[in-house]
Amino acid sequence: MKKVFSRPKSLKNTAFHYCGGCGHSIAHRLIAESIDELDIQDRIIGVPPAGCAVIAYNYFDIDMLESPHGRGCAVATGIKRVLPDRVVFSYQGDGDLAAIGTAETFHAANRGENITVIFINNAVYGMTGGQMAPTTLLGQVSTTTPPGRSALLDGHPVHFSEILGQLPGTMYIERCAVNTPANIMKAKKAVKKAFQYQMDNVGFSLIEILSQCPTNWKMSPLESCQWVNEVLMKEFPLGIIKDSKR
Repeated sequence: MKKVFSRPKSLKNTAFHYCGGCGHSIAHRLIAESIDELDIQDRIIGVPPAGCAVIAYNYFDIDMLESPHGRGCAVATGIKRVLPDRVVFSYQGDGDLAAIGTAETFHAANRGENITVIFINNAVYGMTGGQMAPTTLLGQVSTTTPPGRSALLDGHPVHFSEILGQLPGTMYIERCAVNTPANIMKAKKAVKKAFQYQMDNVGFSLIEILSQCPTNWKMSPLESCQWVNEVLMKEFPLGIIKDSKR
């Protein structure tokens, strides 16, 4: 029997504004499907970021509260402490989380706040024109590194998930991707698991998602999916980085 794919209840009937081939729309659907399957639409609260997903509240049919740039984990912490019965997640890009939001993210993780973070890593600042991000690869061209990122001038790519994995307050961290059907299925499983861990009061969880950015990578959607496999995953390998229940 042919399977019919319908829109998740937790997504509004609104067309995404994202560029063709961008991974944000896939990540949004995976989150919405997880919300529906866990039956938590009426008690989950999302915290959208600054960046390409700044208007994610236009797409999710759930309560959402916008955060200042980089402060997603701080806002999510405040919501969770005031409303501990809610499931709370922040949705943040690599610049939002690993640059301006370094302190807020690190200390929320170190305190073991019982929140979930969805971390979108596309190795570049997307919305503002393709500048170098903390996750930009060595040699990768961006608008602020036209010759390619240099370790001497610009430092090395930041492996934020591995850094957070060293903290005793973090309970579950996994890196996924949304560039192939198989990887999308694994990412969905990870997102749902992170929400379940929060519902079980396990503690801080973070799902890093390697996401395509064809526009700023100057590639076609197909080329960007291949680049994730052939280049980006070599720097940021997929898999579970930490799982306190294993």
